[in-house]
Amino acid sequence: MIWLWLREGKPFYWGIGGGIALALYGVFATFQTFPSFGRVYAAYGGVFVVLSVLWGWGIDKKTPDLYDWIGAGICLIGVSVMLLAPRQ
Repeated sequence: MIWLWLREGKPFYWGIGGGIALALYGVFATFQTFPSFGRVYAAYGGVFVVLSVLWGWGIDKKTPDLYDWIGAGICLIGVSVMLLAPRQ
């Protein structure tokens, strides 16, 4: 919504709504109590990067270049390390 307000000329209240949504999203994370939430949240970020590249390719018709794919791959490797590493 912020993007639409800044780049696409939507009314200012779109930006305000987007800002509120982002703030609530951030605050929501602080209420999580299970001990591995930070790790799961970080892994979600890596998956989000990959899905963003795919969204841009499929919906926005912006073909990812080699560096987009390399970056997405690095994110998936990072997610795998965080989630699959042997721990005690």
